Amino acid sequence: MLVLGIDPGFALTGWCVIEKQNEPKLIAYGCITTAKNKDLSIRILELFNQLKKIIKKYKPNIVALEKIFFNTNAKTAFMVGEARGVIKICSLLNNIPLTEFTPLQIKSCIVGYGRADKNQVQQMIKVLLKLDKIPKPDDAADAAATALTYCYYKSNLDK
Repeated sequence: MLVLGIDPGFALTGWCVIEKQNEPKLIAYGCITTAKNKDLSIRILELFNQLKKIIKKYKPNIVALEKIFFNTNAKTAFMVGEARGVIKICSLLNNIPLTEFTPLQIKSCIVGYGRADKNQVQQMIKVLLKLDKIPKPDDAADAAATALTYCYYKSNLDK
């Protein structure tokens, strides 16, 4: 089973494909970027088209999407909300089930502590996936954490 983890954003959307086996295996990761100087509609289309290419190339069985919480910047929250909508539509149009996890769920699953900092999560990603280095940029590492969370939650549900 291939899991596509996504850390939604507008300037950067992190993605990671993990093969769920006895031990999860990293297949690929990266970031979709959209230029800040372009119209929002164009950026939405670029995000959709790039995500469609990733789905076509890797053919994931499930999309794991991070739920985002904002308490200060409404403009950023709305833009990320639009990016999340694009991701959901792309997943649905490709008949791929989608599941969502809060940052608290992800941190609890990966580190064992819901208030873990970004560095703790990244170090655990490196250990759990047996990597030489942490995936960069941070958005890709966050996407890996989201995909891994699905792998571990799914494993617990199967028991």
